[in-house]
Amino acid sequence: MNEMHPVITVTDDGSHSLFNPELNECYHSKFGAITESEHIFIKCGLLKVSETRSQINILEIGFGTGLNALLTLRATMHSKKIHFTAVELYPIDKQIVKSLNYCDSWDLESYTDYFLTMHQSAWEMDFKVTDNFTLNKIEIDLCNYQPPVNSFDLIYFDAFSPNVQPELWTTAIFQKLYNSLNENGILVTYCAKGIVKQALRDAGFIVKRLTGPPGKRHIISAEKVKM
Repeated sequence: MNEMHPVITVTDDGSHSLFNPELNECYHSKFGAITESEHIFIKCGLLKVSETRSQINILEIGFGTGLNALLTLRATMHSKKIHFTAVELYPIDKQIVKSLNYCDSWDLESYTDYFLTMHQSAWEMDFKVTDNFTLNKIEIDLCNYQPPVNSFDLIYFDAFSPNVQPELWTTAIFQKLYNSLNENGILVTYCAKGIVKQALRDAGFIVKRLTGPPGKRHIISAEKVKM
């Protein structure tokens, strides 16, 4: 396993994030990890595609703390079938996972075992977290990952920022992610920089700028639309 050595931080809504000293960057917004993830990935991503699908194939770029997967499970627990593929080059240590406070509150108290199972499950294979939620974690650099074509309905693009990993925010990367989406599939991300919007457009996406969570003016939703 590749290793980084993040440390736990507390964000403004009380939920934990991690700070990566090697990259000098946090995994989530300091204004609230759960607040941010709920707004960007659940409200602007998952709930949007849920309007027209009973089964949803999700690709996450940057599994990180597992927060987005956890919130996805909660949002779809009794209503949707989810296949969740996560690409992560730097899995976090299991002792750190056990110290994260996501399941201490926020109506997530009953999800502790599911959350730990997500992190403890084997890599490179499908694992049934629940009857309706299947997880497949892949330890690989996004630059080397070749996603299957026309396979996903939704992409959570939650990589480290362009400031520290610019190679992950290029037209070439977004082109292969565009190809991996089904028609009318959506990519959502926290970063609304002009270079990111242009790279997404160059890859073929229809880009929309949406209102961001606390502390962030805008986020991006990018859709694959048949022209």
